[in-house]
Amino acid sequence: MKFSERYGYKKIRELVQIDSIDEPLRNALWSLLKIHVWDHVYYTSGVYGGYYLSNESNRDLHVLCERMWFNYFKKPLDQLDSKWTKVLEQLRTYFFQCEWYEVYDFIEFVANNYKRNTFRDAFIQSCNKVLEKEVSAYRFLDGLISRITEQDQLEEIELALAKTRGPVQMHLRRALELLSNRDEPDYRNSIKESISAVEGLVAKTVGAEKGTLGQLIKKLEDEIDLHPALRTAFSSLYGYTNDEGGIRHAILESKTIGFEDAKFFLVVCSAFVNYVEAKVATAS
Repeated sequence: MKFSERYGYKKIRELVQIDSIDEPLRNALWSLLKIHVWDHVYYTSGVYGGYYLSNESNRDLHVLCERMWFNYFKKPLDQLDSKWTKVLEQLRTYFFQCEWYEVYDFIEFVANNYKRNTFRDAFIQSCNKVLEKEVSAYRFLDGLISRITEQDQLEEIELALAKTRGPVQMHLRRALELLSNRDEPDYRNSIKESISAVEGLVAKTVGAEKGTLGQLIKKLEDEIDLHPALRTAFSSLYGYTNDEGGIRHAILESKTIGFEDAKFFLVVCSAFVNYVEAKVATAS
C-alpha cells in the first residue's frame, strides 16, 4: 500500500472505487474481455483470409456485435464492419474513453449477450475476482453489476479515522490497510484490527488498562448509558471472533474469510467508535 493510502492522504472513497474506475481496474477488465471473448475469434483461410465476423465459426461473436450495435450503441447495423480487426479497434477505443459507469454497462452487456458455451459463468467469476482485488464497490450478482458498498458506510470509516487518535486510530487504519491492499489483502487480520479498535476505545472510555471487550462493555453500559441491545450486539460480535469457530482461533486458520466479512466489521466497528465518541462528548 502506498504512503498516501497508509497515512490517510487518500480518501476512503478513492481506496474503495465507488464512483470511479482507476487505470489498473479498467485494464484488468479489458484483459478479461480479451481472454474470454476477443481471443476466441477464428481465422478465415484462403486468398482473402483474415478474421471476419461472417465466418460461421464466429457466429456467437457476430451475434454479440450485432446486439451491441443495435441495442447498446444504437447504431445502424450496416455500420458494423465484417472485418473483426476494425470492430475490435472501435470497441477498444470506446472502452478506454468511456465513463467509469459505462465500463460496467459494457461488461454487463457482454456477460448477458455472448452465448459461447461455458463463457458466462467463467467470465463473471473472473470479473468478480478482479473487482475484489482492485477494491471496487461493485460485483456481478445474478448476472447484473450491483453495488455492495454504500456511501454512508465509507463515511462512517472516514469519520472514525478523522475523530480518533492514538491506538484506536492506528487499529482502524491498519484494518483499512489490510482490507484494501490490492496485492495481498488480509481479511482475517483486518477483522482483528477492527475489533481491537473497539477494545481500545472501550478500555479508554471506562479507564481500564486491561480486560476483554466482553468484560469492559458491561462497564461502558453504565458509563455512557449504553442501550442493553447495543451491548448485547457487540458482545455477540466479539464472541464470534473468539469462540471455536471464530477468526482468532488458530486451529481454524483455514476458515474462509472474504472481503464482505472484513468490510462489515470495519464499518460496524467504525460506527460503534463514532457512537461512543459522540455519547462521551455529550456526557462531558
